[in-house]
Amino acid sequence: MHVKIYRGRSAKEALTQVKSELGDEAVILSNKMVTENGAKVCEITAAVERSAPSRERSREDVLGEALEAAEWTREWRQIKGHLLALMRPQMDPAALTPRQRLSMEYLEREGVEQDVLLAVYRRLRADAGLSILPVLEGLVSVQPFESKKWPQKFHALAGPHGAGKTTSLVRLALREKKRHPKTRICLVSADQGQGKGRMVLRHYAELSGLAFREVAVREDFGALVADSRKFDRVFLDLPGLPPGASLETWLGSRAMLHYEDLAVHLVLNPYYSPAQFQAFRERYVSQAVKSLIWTKLDEACTFGSLINLPHESGLPVSALSCAPGLTGSLVPARSEMIWRLLFKHQLPAECVAA
Repeated sequence: MHVKIYRGRSAKEALTQVKSELGDEAVILSNKMVTENGAKVCEITAAVERSAPSRERSREDVLGEALEAAEWTREWRQIKGHLLALMRPQMDPAALTPRQRLSMEYLEREGVEQDVLLAVYRRLRADAGLSILPVLEGLVSVQPFESKKWPQKFHALAGPHGAGKTTSLVRLALREKKRHPKTRICLVSADQGQGKGRMVLRHYAELSGLAFREVAVREDFGALVADSRKFDRVFLDLPGLPPGASLETWLGSRAMLHYEDLAVHLVLNPYYSPAQFQAFRERYVSQAVKSLIWTKLDEACTFGSLINLPHESGLPVSALSCAPGLTGSLVPARSEMIWRLLFKHQLPAECVAA
């Protein structure tokens, strides 16, 4: 397998480089924002299989490929762990002011990962007068889920089973309808009968006077796009992916991967384990994913993941959800909401009031 890193001023520019050099068979391994010469650039790691002429693959071939991939992933995690362990002694607390040192200790207790702590430490050490918030704001971006900031017609919610995709989708639709009563909204289920989400969406669509559609195969998505001229907003509920599947492949098989009027939002809870977050990053990495939506905040005990995942993925946070009700329980994200959650465990007032 040939692996290479590409950088561009935007995701589109980096992807153009990938396609130009590796072709349509390239697989996106990671997609994140990094700093290069003081400027933010999109960094995409892509890979393509350079193999001999195809032959019929045996079960042993498939098993061997799976074991090799698992071994490569395990080795990389070990290497990363060793590197961070070597760098850890360089994080001398005495080099920080007492206030900065207390902030670092707090972040570690909240479950902020070592690579994030190292990035924070370097910034703080370079400026004794620097507080923790400006540093964190450089690691976590926010793009509130509002019509002007998210003009795409199609908004799809992706994530693991039980993350709250369906209820979040209903909340987004109801919020949009309340603020813009004349907006024509369609709720779409793509769960293919795998869960109760389609019944929930149908039920609330009927109660709220919204349109409802079901899609499954490539032709269904084509028909939905053709029919979308009737609507101003289309909210699409994607199914949870089975082990071994990827969002990139799922969208590609339905001709939605490069659809410009689509934004996919990854829905997650803050209390997943580090291993689960790692698995989700690998499974849901895609050029179509544009933001993170955090749900079930009222059930979390620590909030380090609100820093870890945005920093790792480069995705902005667009919305926060923290209450059981469907109206008023999901709000567009703002930076101060995240810092109150992290440092005070204070839920967004809008959710609490709901």
